[in-house]
Amino acid sequence: MSGNIQLLDDTLAAARAEGRSALIAYLPAGFPTVDGGIEAVKAAFDGGADVVEVGLPHSDPVLDGPVIQTADDIALRGGLKIRDVMRTVREAHEATGRPVLVMTYWNPIDRYGVERFTAELAEAGGAGCILPDLPVQESALWREHAEKHGLATVFVVAPSSKDERLATITAAGSGFVYAASLMGVTGTRESVGEQAQDLVRRTKATTSLPVCVGLGVSNARQAAEVAGFADGVIVGSAFVQRMLDAPDAAAGLAAVRALAAELADGVRGNA
Repeated sequence: MSGNIQLLDDTLAAARAEGRSALIAYLPAGFPTVDGGIEAVKAAFDGGADVVEVGLPHSDPVLDGPVIQTADDIALRGGLKIRDVMRTVREAHEATGRPVLVMTYWNPIDRYGVERFTAELAEAGGAGCILPDLPVQESALWREHAEKHGLATVFVVAPSSKDERLATITAAGSGFVYAASLMGVTGTRESVGEQAQDLVRRTKATTSLPVCVGLGVSNARQAAEVAGFADGVIVGSAFVQRMLDAPDAAAGLAAVRALAAELADGVRGNA
């Protein structure tokens, strides 16, 4: 069974045709529970997200800040397994018909087996993977299996990436390019800043892939700012924080839905 890279491509193209950025939400699998995590992904879509990244919680999350680390810890203490991540992707995609990716560090895939992971993700209806710590020069095996199974390979670029390095990364990727707006870990910020705009400009000079910006966006105003120069706006910590702050599961889902609606307005320039 083939994965849904084409659905991802079509979704991003449709947003561009509407003259706006796509809204990409991030939520970790298994948080606050496996079932609760599935409902949270559906809530993000209900609120207006175009794409959702499902995080595969990891014990050594080099890119994730304290908010997402807290959620990952809850998921891991709850006994989350890769099969639960696949179930999250499957049920969220089947319920919505929307593109769902997995964001994961390389070690869990390496231990699970690349062929097994890509085959199961495609079978679950996944659109691809975001791999923040997989060096492009070590990615041939992953890319071979991802391409075979119809999955996007999304690499992360950073403000420190030199132009030559950007060209190497974007040539190897598919789906979109994840542009980290600043050096550091995930989390909300007061300002997303000029660094992100410069990185998007330099990245676009190397590729026709959409360039989507993450790290730091937490409200409609920031989403509108980033939407002015990026093809997609990625928001994660703000969703997780809303769920952490909620008094119960129902309130958490309502908060995710409401934030997605606010951000969807933002990427449409209505902030």
